[in-house]
Amino acid sequence: MECAIITTYRCNARCGMCHTWKHPSKSSEEFKPEILRKIPGGMKRLNITGGEPMLREDIRDIVRILDQKTRRLEISTNGYFYDRIEALAREFPNITFRASVEGLPALNDELRGMKRGFDRALRTILRLKSLGVKDIGFAMTISGENCRDLLDLYTLAASMGVELANAVVHNSFYFHKEDNSIGNVAEVERVMTAFIGMLLRSPRTYLKKRVKDWFRAYLNAGLLRHVQGKERPIDCGAGTDTFFLDPWGRILACNGSETPLVMGDLTTHSFEEIWNGEQAEQVRRQVRECTRHCWMTGTAVPAMRRNPVAPIVWVVRNKLRVMLGQPICI
Repeated sequence: MECAIITTYRCNARCGMCHTWKHPSKSSEEFKPEILRKIPGGMKRLNITGGEPMLREDIRDIVRILDQKTRRLEISTNGYFYDRIEALAREFPNITFRASVEGLPALNDELRGMKRGFDRALRTILRLKSLGVKDIGFAMTISGENCRDLLDLYTLAASMGVELANAVVHNSFYFHKEDNSIGNVAEVERVMTAFIGMLLRSPRTYLKKRVKDWFRAYLNAGLLRHVQGKERPIDCGAGTDTFFLDPWGRILACNGSETPLVMGDLTTHSFEEIWNGEQAEQVRRQVRECTRHCWMTGTAVPAMRRNPVAPIVWVVRNKLRVMLGQPICI
């Protein structure tokens, strides 16, 4: 199982595709780190996110507890507070980091409403590399406004030997948005198709990173299907394979729904009581009946792991098509 800890809805960025910063949580109301001890151990992957998680003054306590719960602890950040991130990495060198950017410097700073935002994200990556942190990279949310920077950003990430994670704009309670849309669909389709081809032809030196790019191509094919208004390639396992914890300590099925699908309150109940309770079963029924067809990393990657045959077949088939000079089958 996998989970994401939404530590706060406070954020120092001013992104247009996400209005969480307009609806911040109050630090006095956010969960205390101690409740995280209730989360079961042995998680496949655990993501610390926000808002901007580095705004939590007790982020070190949060990391210290969660680091014992999973084989892979990841922090999603905009990279602005690079000194705090560096201090965490020195203490917890095995953590994964992703610094979110929306393109190259000028476009990133415009879309995120942050002066020197790209500069500080890049500084975060460089400092983590100098510390020898193994799994680091950028993350980008693709939209009509920034798709022109996608291929160049991947080239930069690959040349640096770091990852580039991807999403596309979505609407949900989590983003406080229901009007995100892509007007120039044809351009986005063209760029994303070219990007998927680049991933399948990954230039990376190490085989493990090349293989990761191949399966990221499948993930991006799902993103492109979402842009095109098609169904997701694998059924959603939200509330079964994965869950989210919001800043108030509520366990949610996902972050892609129109309103929060609350399974229970971890501040007042044990995880087992919530997970096996009737309210959680009602939420799972809602997930099975959901028609939003979102495809976001938090629920898409667990679905891929649960159903590995479909991604493997897709990768093998499209690797062959690329080798033969044929178009990719999305």
